[in-house]
Amino acid sequence: MRKKVKGVVISDKMNKSRVVIGKTLRQYPLYKKYYQHITKYYVHDEKNLSRVGDEVLIEETRPLSKLKRWRLVKILKKNEEQQ
Repeated sequence: MRKKVKGVVISDKMNKSRVVIGKTLRQYPLYKKYYQHITKYYVHDEKNLSRVGDEVLIEETRPLSKLKRWRLVKILKKNEEQQ
């Protein structure tokens, strides 16, 4: 089973590539307080469908380039401001 992550597109300046931010809640071990951990993913978008602000579902894949290890599965919610 491959990992899947929901995130928001923050950059669409590259051809067939997107930068997506994924947020997860983590717990600090000593104090048991929750904090938001942010990870930046480089995603392969074959048809250049996603735009900045879109909420997307991405899936882990084989290495496609130096940084890209994820691919776009589907766009969950389009950003209304861009249209």
